[in-house]
Amino acid sequence: MKILVTGAAGFIGSKLAWLLARRGDDVIGIDNINTYYDPNLKYARLAEMGIRLPEGCSTGSAVPETGNDGSAVTFPEMPFGVKAQSVKLPNLQFIRMDIADREALPKLFEEERFDKVMNLAAQAGVRYSIKNPFAYIESNIIGFMNILECCRYNHIKHLVYASSSSVYGMNTKVPFSEDDTVISPVSIYAATKKSNELMAHAYAKLYDLHSTGLRFFTVYGPWGRPDMAPMLFADAISKGKAINVFNNGDLIRDFTFIDDIVNGTIQVIDKIPVAGECPNNVPTKVYNIGCSNPVKLMDFISEIEQALGIKAEKNYLPMQQGDVYQTNADTAKLENEVGYHPQVQLREGIVKFINWYKSEKNPLT
Repeated sequence: MKILVTGAAGFIGSKLAWLLARRGDDVIGIDNINTYYDPNLKYARLAEMGIRLPEGCSTGSAVPETGNDGSAVTFPEMPFGVKAQSVKLPNLQFIRMDIADREALPKLFEEERFDKVMNLAAQAGVRYSIKNPFAYIESNIIGFMNILECCRYNHIKHLVYASSSSVYGMNTKVPFSEDDTVISPVSIYAATKKSNELMAHAYAKLYDLHSTGLRFFTVYGPWGRPDMAPMLFADAISKGKAINVFNNGDLIRDFTFIDDIVNGTIQVIDKIPVAGECPNNVPTKVYNIGCSNPVKLMDFISEIEQALGIKAEKNYLPMQQGDVYQTNADTAKLENEVGYHPQVQLREGIVKFINWYKSEKNPLT
């Protein structure tokens, strides 16, 4: 099976591309490696996958990387459009590419003849969408439209794409179910993710493009994003700085460990929707993918404090614009239809995350 993974230098995408290739799929990953957060982390994830820049392409600024033996080496900034081969897995390749590029992406589809596509490329972050909404339209709407068109014209068997728990917006009934009405987003990020679901449904109806959307719930773990709470908390606490605790700590999140997310995503990739099993015979599905065991933010912070062995100084602040009080996933549909069962409990996951955070593999400390 030949699979395209977009957002392959990202938190979820890098792990997913690696595991798909390790099980034997031919995988090409793409990512635009933007500067929304430190690109050093993205290059370090690629290095962990064995991605090395081809000879003769050493232009650009150098960023740090750790070699397999732990020695410090240099990984130059990767130019757009150059295919790099993993030195660890012969069936894993990477190309720096933007999904909004309406010339490069169709050409890639035509050349590679993918069977399935996993679209994780998107402008992430709820709070950043308040500051820079146009970035979300460019990537999450225009870029996703480009993905849909490429899938349509290249007869892709299954498109799986990242939605988000943020689509539940102002909904107050918990746990959140896929059958709930979601028409009250509180950020442009959430609005773009719900738009993706609607666009995918239209293409499934019009062009028989079989698709599945995954509403991810607060993913954490090794190699996580530096703009998310786990990394922000670990960094501040370990350096003796105060952490910002919004809504005075009265928040609830369905924290889900990265391994559970990726393993569940692979299960979904393997299960192509059948029209006869979908509403109105349209071959598209949407699933929640979370832990179904939401925890209070203060309890989450306590687990990080215990793993670090440091008590946090806390700045208690009001609710941030665009945030929601709680996320709580009903994953019964994914469990019953796909066989998803999260395995990693919070304490175990936090210990794994902190061990990575304190290790030499973390390029940001």
